[in-house]
Amino acid sequence: MALKLKHTNFKLEAGTDEAGRGCLAGPVVAAAVILPTDFSHPLLNDSKKLTEKQRQVLRPIIEEKAVCFGVGVVHEKEIDKINILQASILAMHKSIDALDKTPEFISVDGNKFNAYKKVPHETIIKGDGTYLNISAASVLAKTYRDDFMEKLDAEFPVYNWKKNKGYPTKEHRKGIATNGSCKYHRKTFRLLPKVES
Repeated sequence: MALKLKHTNFKLEAGTDEAGRGCLAGPVVAAAVILPTDFSHPLLNDSKKLTEKQRQVLRPIIEEKAVCFGVGVVHEKEIDKINILQASILAMHKSIDALDKTPEFISVDGNKFNAYKKVPHETIIKGDGTYLNISAASVLAKTYRDDFMEKLDAEFPVYNWKKNKGYPTKEHRKGIATNGSCKYHRKTFRLLPKVES
């Protein structure tokens, strides 16, 4: 089914989404995108349904064609302080702050959001597979975060973040079990499964 451009008739509707919520290490990254009314691209969909290569192809297209876009980052220390849900919402707020234009409406992927200034918003479950502006935000959030994790991988190659991007894969957990955690790990997350005694 083809994705719709956006949720409302507002010209300046921003779609927003985050990446990295379920990771054990690194930041949560969000993006906000306002697309022009004539935007379409056959490849664009929920970033989770795309390959890494497809996301890399789409990113410069989205950045070039968007009316404006913004990216927001909340690092692991802050995540540990305020919890991952609040950090995800904060990252979305930061990404909206970074837009060149103030949106008239915000469409949010998921089911939780705190009001941003006085801009009306709606949370949309699976919004990244429904509206192009949210899926565009999901692609930017994911690619910016992946780039970030690849940089961190150069510093701590034992966890193979360039491959697992900080998600709780067997390999990532094996790296933690062998080498312990590092400064980029989220200390409030369960980094290793509980051992049954």
